[in-house]
Amino acid sequence: MRDFVEFIAKHLVDNPAGVEISEEEKDGRLVFKLKVSEPDIGKVIGRNGRTAQAMRTLLSAVAAKEGKRAALEIAG
Repeated sequence: MRDFVEFIAKHLVDNPAGVEISEEEKDGRLVFKLKVSEPDIGKVIGRNGRTAQAMRTLLSAVAAKEGKRAALEIAG
């Protein structure tokens, strides 16, 4: 799942080297924290948050396929 989020994020931004992902477990679910460089934050969030919501939906689908729960937090 981590590789999946990283793959999507790196293809959305102008500076793929600035993408950092950390993960932790909270309340029985995996929480992925995505950090990107400041100029790229808008590309990851998208207009009205649509891109971020799409990434969260895809992550939930991948997690459900593995029998797990996951969430995505985006930080600038």
